[in-house]
Amino acid sequence: MLKPLSNLKKGESGWVKKNSTTGELKQKLLDMGIVSNVQVKILKVAPLGSPIDILIKGYQLTLRKEEAEKILVEVEGVTNSKSAYKPPWHKKY
Repeated sequence: MLKPLSNLKKGESGWVKKNSTTGELKQKLLDMGIVSNVQVKILKVAPLGSPIDILIKGYQLTLRKEEAEKILVEVEGVTNSKSAYKPPWHKKY
């Protein structure tokens, strides 16, 4: 499931699939390591949603919300809660 990087919550991670920025901003993001199939993790999100601190290739990078909205990621560990396996000891009696 692809979603904008700006929609991830603190602690979530995923893989960059598409950078839909253009011009100088696209080149700047590529130079900073935001390329296809690189893993990113959300470290912090400001109360109003901007800026967003991410961990990418072992270093911390801060992006504006407007920039993060244009980066699509495939989120890790997303499952449909109704179909996810639940061990029998989690039953409520």
